[in-house]
Amino acid sequence: MMKRNPQVTQPLHPDVVLIHCHDLGRWLNIYGMTHVPSPNIARFAERSVVFENAHSAAPLCSPARGALFTGMSPYVNGIQGLSHNAWRYRENVLTAPERLRPYGYHSALIGLQHENVDPTVLGFDECPGQGFLPRVNQVVEATEDWLAHLAPAERRDPLFLTVGTWEVHRPWPHEDYSPADPDQVDVPDFLPDNAGTRSDIADFYGAIAQFDDGFGRLMAALDATLDPANTMVILTTDHGAAFPGGKSTLRDSGTGVTLIVRPPVSWGVDPHRVSTVVSHMDLVPTLIELAGGAAPAELEGVSLLPVLRGQSEGDPGRLVYSAKDYHDTYDPKRAVRSASYAYIRNYEPGPNLQLAIDLEKSKTRQMMGDRHLEPRPREELYDRGLDPAEKDNRAEDPAYAHIKDEYAAALHSWLIRIGDPIETAPTPPAPQRSRAVDPLPAVVRSSTP
Repeated sequence: MMKRNPQVTQPLHPDVVLIHCHDLGRWLNIYGMTHVPSPNIARFAERSVVFENAHSAAPLCSPARGALFTGMSPYVNGIQGLSHNAWRYRENVLTAPERLRPYGYHSALIGLQHENVDPTVLGFDECPGQGFLPRVNQVVEATEDWLAHLAPAERRDPLFLTVGTWEVHRPWPHEDYSPADPDQVDVPDFLPDNAGTRSDIADFYGAIAQFDDGFGRLMAALDATLDPANTMVILTTDHGAAFPGGKSTLRDSGTGVTLIVRPPVSWGVDPHRVSTVVSHMDLVPTLIELAGGAAPAELEGVSLLPVLRGQSEGDPGRLVYSAKDYHDTYDPKRAVRSASYAYIRNYEPGPNLQLAIDLEKSKTRQMMGDRHLEPRPREELYDRGLDPAEKDNRAEDPAYAHIKDEYAAALHSWLIRIGDPIETAPTPPAPQRSRAVDPLPAVVRSSTP
């Protein structure tokens, strides 16, 4: 149960609730996919700031979440692959709850996390369920119960609550999720429109519908317990949807994420949409400024608080960066993007799409042919204005040579700035964990019988 501070007579800062799910990308009706069954999220968006061009720092689970919760890119924070493959934070890296603690925030994690095999090392004051309640209905029930025991705002510290769900990760079995009508789904431009893809998307919609239903219940519980006038609610996901050409790529379909923020109602901010490019790494700087502090220099994101207060539309010329190293194979690549262009550098030969095992087994893969197995280019450049699906690589087009040079130089400068050696040396696998890591103290035996 949350620690109460009897000296607190009113919240010093707004409560913050961060809700995050798996593998959603921007597959919502509010992002133009009109058939997606997400009415509760749509109602939430009507009262919120919707970021149309938000990106994760990585296209796979643990690295994306590591960057989200630290404000640092995967190489800097240390999580360059999946946590269950031994990747973990570097020494002295601070997470969002640890950054907020000096400002009086009490933190809790309910449901899923994917940054460490042990959720209790992530800096939260509480981990009800120990991070092992992943499914949305379980998570909502656990959150409702936790909120029912929460002290009134005037008798507690401000709250940073993180709520994570397994959905909408593959698989999407029919015994768990009711599929949609395959004839009534949206097929994005980066996927082939055929029976296999439509059946796959119909199953995906079933998982989204269940997540959306749970989200509606969760918001009802939050608004009944936490004062909307003094509560910020954030909804996001880790990376793009789990389809070939989406998750695990550095294209828009792989790093583009849902990001919807409902500011405290007392701020009087009109709901609006933001088209400028932003990064998951902006979350921690935003929360620090919300708490009254200044983001330290080692953080790579920028505060979005002026945008959330309606004081700014963001930087129209901003560049954001993303990276991939290890998923279930080694597939090193880095990217820089703006609202206008996306530049990707591949550091190892391989197929054009390196599919993770869940994508390789998908219905979409079974009917998409083998063109994705053709050799990948060293460089990729996409003109977002002409080619928002990022299908037409302009890296060898002389008309784009100056753009490619500009973005390649920006990417190189970023790698130098963060110390990432990928241009000259491959990324080694994570040091394997053993019983010599984080051991319990040895037993001290008495010398007397």
